[in-house]
Amino acid sequence: MKQQLNGFGVNLDHIPLKCDNISAINLTKNYVMHSRTKHIEIRHHFLRDHVLKGDCRIEFIDSEHQLVDIFSKSLARDRFFFIRNELGILDASSIE
Repeated sequence: MKQQLNGFGVNLDHIPLKCDNISAINLTKNYVMHSRTKHIEIRHHFLRDHVLKGDCRIEFIDSEHQLVDIFSKSLARDRFFFIRNELGILDASSIE
């Protein structure tokens, strides 16, 4: 991801990732494997490894401000327009 952003001229020391799941955030910060995480396969620890390296940083964001919902859920009209506005996406009528 860092290389892709560098190709676009965006240079970041660490990639900020926004997450609304506190348990998932805690798993990336907990360096000790315990019985609750033993069912997770090694290949899925990719994110934890990159957090340890400092390539990315996981940040909490509440569900109300989770902008990725526009790509993954069907939303009510008001919610859709709010997220669209936050992303800076214009509709065809506002371009005129």
